[in-house]
Amino acid sequence: MKLVTRAALGWPPSAAPLQAATSGVKIHYEGTPVSLRLLTDHAACLAEWKAIRASHLANKVENYSDVAYNFAACPHGYLLEGRGLGRRTGANGNQELNRAHYAIVGLVGSEGLTEPTDSMLHAIRDGIELLRKNGAGSEVKGHRDGYATSCPGGPLYAWVQRGAPRPGSTPTPSPEEDDMTPDQAKQLKEIRNLVQFGTWGYKGKGKADAWAILNGLSAQVAAQTAAIKALAGQLGDDVDTATVVAAVEKAIKDAVVKVSVDVTGPANS
Repeated sequence: MKLVTRAALGWPPSAAPLQAATSGVKIHYEGTPVSLRLLTDHAACLAEWKAIRASHLANKVENYSDVAYNFAACPHGYLLEGRGLGRRTGANGNQELNRAHYAIVGLVGSEGLTEPTDSMLHAIRDGIELLRKNGAGSEVKGHRDGYATSCPGGPLYAWVQRGAPRPGSTPTPSPEEDDMTPDQAKQLKEIRNLVQFGTWGYKGKGKADAWAILNGLSAQVAAQTAAIKALAGQLGDDVDTATVVAAVEKAIKDAVVKVSVDVTGPANS
C-alpha cells in the first residue's frame, strides 16, 4: 500500500464525527471534468486532492467539517488520506447513508480522465481492505446505490458491480451465471454493461425498468438451463443425454434476442 497521510499533506487531524463501524464502503468519482494531466504528474493528483478539500471546507451549504471522503485513490496507485479511519463520511448523500458506509473517491470524472487505471483500482482495494480492518463491513457499493446520482460513473460502477476485484484476479461468478453456459454468461454480462455504463433510459422508463427486464431474462435463462438438464436426466440409459443437452443449448444460443434501448445520455452527479 502506498499511503499519503494527512500529515504528509500538511493537514491537521480531521474534525469529522467519530464512527467506529459501518456496513461497508461506497465508491465515488468526482462527477466533474478531471484533467488528463493526473495520469503523468503525481503532483497534480496531490493538488487535485487538496483542491477538493478546500472546496468542501468553503461550502457553507453542506457545512462540511473536512473533505467529505475517508480516502481518495489516484491513477498512480496512491491511497490519499481524507477523513481517514474511524470518521464518518460526509459524501454519501444524507446522514443515514453516511452512517451506513465509509467513502472512497477515485480521482476520475465525467470528462477528460474518466477511466480508472489498474493502479487506481489497486489503491481503492487497499483502502477497502484497510477500512475493513478498522470497522468496515463487507459491502462494497456505488454512491448511486441508495441515492439518486450517476456517481461513481460508468467505468467505476461496472467494476463495483463485478465485485470490485483487484486487476488481474478472477472475479467470482454470480449465482445465476453458475447455471449458464459460458456463452450465455458472456451475453448476460454484455447486456448488463450496456445498462451500467452511464445513465440510460429503457423506452423512456428509466434504468430501474431496464434492470427489471434484465433480471427477468437472467432468471429465465437459469430456469431453462435447469429444466433442460432435468428433462435430459429422465430420458433413460438408451439416450445420450449429453448430446441432447448440447443440442438444446445450441438452439437457445442461436436464438438471438435483441433488446432495444433509448439513449437519454449520461447525467452529471
